[in-house]
Amino acid sequence: MPNPMPADTIALHPETLPRLQQASTATVATLLFKRGYHNAYVQGTMPLGAGKRTLVGPAYTLRYIPTRPDTDPLDAFREPDHPQRVAVEECPKGAVLVMDCRQDASAASAGSILLTRLQVRGAAGVVTDGGIRDAAGAAALDMPVFAAKPSAPTNLTKHHAVDIGLPIACGGVAVYPGDIILGDDDGVMVIPRHLADEIATETIGMEEFEAFVLDEVKRGVPIIGLYPPTDPDSLTRFAAWREKTAAERP
Repeated sequence: MPNPMPADTIALHPETLPRLQQASTATVATLLFKRGYHNAYVQGTMPLGAGKRTLVGPAYTLRYIPTRPDTDPLDAFREPDHPQRVAVEECPKGAVLVMDCRQDASAASAGSILLTRLQVRGAAGVVTDGGIRDAAGAAALDMPVFAAKPSAPTNLTKHHAVDIGLPIACGGVAVYPGDIILGDDDGVMVIPRHLADEIATETIGMEEFEAFVLDEVKRGVPIIGLYPPTDPDSLTRFAAWREKTAAERP
């Protein structure tokens, strides 16, 4: 089967990323599941630091393979074309640097200095299935950072950076350049770029309905017939709830 169409051939609606900013990974997981995408959740990564904004942006990819003594001496970072350094300096504004570390967090994939540089350059955030060193500093950034865990060893200990801007695996999920990354306190979802517009549009109604359901549950309504709304009266109440909440908005 062919790879997905290149990202630059799939324009996003101007409201897609702002809409996804208001959505949850749980909602997106369900919407992707309905379309047959059952492996879109990046396994083993969670946010460093609490209270960050929702992470949304197109994927900019970096792939690591296992290191060797001849390819990864400590002075490898002196090379001006070192892929990790190049990725930090070329990641587009608003993009998410997604790193494939083969789900090996026994060494870092980056540290707080490089992540700070990414933040200064305007990156939307970072997702890695490897470790992050200087994790306290990374967690203190305004930019969301998702990683497997803190890990002190330099990436040269285990990871050899080889590719930028190619398809990768991150946390067991295929990530193509330009796929849309969504991250919150539940983790990270990868939205195939060609589905991003319709997924973003559908999140609005689904988030509204789940807010209604939560209100109903809090007032003692049983789940059966409400979620999913197999009882027609649930939809009638939902319509009334929508009108009421819309009228109460500023």
